[in-house]
Amino acid sequence: MAASVIAKAFTASLLITIGLALPQEALKRNSFQGRDSNTALIQPVHQSFPLGTIKPRGWFRDQLTLEADGLAGNLFDFYRFVHDSMWIGGSTEYSVLNEASPYWFNSIVPLAFGLDDPRLKGQIYAYMDYVLDHQQDDGWLGPETTPETRGLWARCYFLVGLMQYAQADHTQTNRIVDAMHRYVVIANSMLKDGFAGLIEKEGQNYDGDGFGAMRAHEMHIPLQWLYENHPRNNSQLIWETMELMIEGSVAANSDWRKYWVKGVYPEVTYTPRNEPFKDLFNHGVNMAEGLRYPLSIYRMTHDEALKTQTRTAVDLLSQYHKSLAGTIIGDEFITDLNPIRGAELCTAAEMTFSMAYIHQYLGDNDLADWAELVAFNAVPGSIFPDWWSHQYVQQENQPWSRNLAVSPGMWVNVGTQGNVFGLEPNYPCCTVNHGQAYPKFLANSFTKTQDGGIAHVLLIPGSITTSLDNNLVSIQADTMYPFGMHLKYTITSSTDFSFYVRIPGWADESSTVTGPDGKTSKVSPSDQGLQKFSVRRGLSSVTVNLSTEPRVVTRANNTAAIYYGPLLYSLHIDANVSTVQPVAFSGDSIPSASTTTHTHDHVIEPESVWNIAIDPSQIRVAQADVSTLANPIWDLNAPPLELRVAAVEIDWPLEFDTAADPPLEPKITGKPFSARFVPFGSAKIHMAHLPVVQMDKVDLSN
Repeated sequence: MAASVIAKAFTASLLITIGLALPQEALKRNSFQGRDSNTALIQPVHQSFPLGTIKPRGWFRDQLTLEADGLAGNLFDFYRFVHDSMWIGGSTEYSVLNEASPYWFNSIVPLAFGLDDPRLKGQIYAYMDYVLDHQQDDGWLGPETTPETRGLWARCYFLVGLMQYAQADHTQTNRIVDAMHRYVVIANSMLKDGFAGLIEKEGQNYDGDGFGAMRAHEMHIPLQWLYENHPRNNSQLIWETMELMIEGSVAANSDWRKYWVKGVYPEVTYTPRNEPFKDLFNHGVNMAEGLRYPLSIYRMTHDEALKTQTRTAVDLLSQYHKSLAGTIIGDEFITDLNPIRGAELCTAAEMTFSMAYIHQYLGDNDLADWAELVAFNAVPGSIFPDWWSHQYVQQENQPWSRNLAVSPGMWVNVGTQGNVFGLEPNYPCCTVNHGQAYPKFLANSFTKTQDGGIAHVLLIPGSITTSLDNNLVSIQADTMYPFGMHLKYTITSSTDFSFYVRIPGWADESSTVTGPDGKTSKVSPSDQGLQKFSVRRGLSSVTVNLSTEPRVVTRANNTAAIYYGPLLYSLHIDANVSTVQPVAFSGDSIPSASTTTHTHDHVIEPESVWNIAIDPSQIRVAQADVSTLANPIWDLNAPPLELRVAAVEIDWPLEFDTAADPPLEPKITGKPFSARFVPFGSAKIHMAHLPVVQMDKVDLSN
């Protein structure tokens, strides 16, 4: 960047600091269909509450506490890519993107305030305090000091973390908003300089692969919040900066509006292949984030076609590349739906947020079902029960967890350690990013509705205390869901209001509700799945009893998977678990200073049959006592809800030192038996995508 550009940016930042608007002639950009840049942003159907408003209860609080006490909540103290990050004066980064600690910050801010945890709050304040205290004179946030090294991408997630912090702690709001405004000035000036920071040019080294351009829209969430809540007479500059981010993504051939199109979106893709778009569109994490691209623009342009395209995007993904556990099959790049392929944990974390975010704008019930599917299956399935280790890649069929003996293997961009549970079994992005899934799921579990009411849309146990205009409302949701189907709400309010509970799409007509009037009736939700209750002022109670049956989902080549409620079920496999020293993503030893006594890689070997076929016409629900839940709940034998399924041992070949794709013509090698099936998230090695055979009646009573 030319020195004159930096000087102009610094002058502009001073104008903002003293509350003056920038010259109007520098702000006239209307690239989004000529719309006036003072236009209000489109509001969601379901509006999120400020961070910290919603608190966890029951089993979900247990999980967040495990996360806080586990890997995510301790990275700041020991992990080299966070503890020694350049962002806080250190010298260690895993790539020129310098994204590690911003990923961590984006995850730990909602965890700290969701739990109201003083230790975690101390971590995030120390990190934020250093970064803001070292904001550079031209407004740049981060350690990079030269134009050749300054990339915008990592700033996106740092600003999301700042936005969340400002919502939760009003003592820091002004300081954060000041810093964000100063940063917008330098980002704006860079983008005007040939999209500097977004499109790397010769002689520069900050993002040669183009991740920033693929994720340009991620800047919109914090900047749209700034625009709506703290514009400081600089609305036009903020608006223009968002426009420039999208213009830069278009200039870099990274426009997701051209990808989420039927006939363009790849149904099946293998490498190499000549496709009319960049390879990075097929990157699983990019795709999970790219689902949010059309809506980020829709909020500004009011173009309903972008809302429609978002629905098209999720439908295309669902049809061609959605895993059984709710994430995207992509290792790291999509190929097909074969279970030998993996699904990156970063993708699951991003999908959890994406589906909750998209549901808030579209309101379609299946999107919230999808958010729960990934949160209750893909996320816990890739994280060890104590939250101290994780997989990089999760397979639907994974009979063991170990360093695979075949290299190169079946994966596109993952090493042989990929499905080991460890500290950094592959790229460290999942180590620093996995923590965002559950805290953000909590933060979006209750929403404000268009009529000024409150909806419980993601049905975990939790509570909310907030004001609806002049109405002080407190709602406490107590439930074992998804391990139990009963939800009880205790509500206090100072005036009447409307309360909604989302009824999942899989719930059958025998589900019942008991309203504040004490009357019980069958569910009668709206077409968006919302069951409405008219709540009077004072103390009220509402109960919901969901009812369902096991669901069999068929896949190609005469295979199937089994669900009950929002849970995917997997064969129970007895296993031997041993611990070994963690291996770095590079294959080298991890420096001892970057580990603790808790950090291990886990080798998990099966000690019972894993190679089976099933008869899904024979399933029995085996439910134990759900009055209490084990902690940790995502451990083998912990969830109380199991299934019994008719199964038989078959000859199942190996490929690349793991289970090959399900045999097309299973060769039966044993006698039919009653197989124990458990929630996928609790089975760290699992078989969930299975061949189907017909069997004589099997006794499923045991």
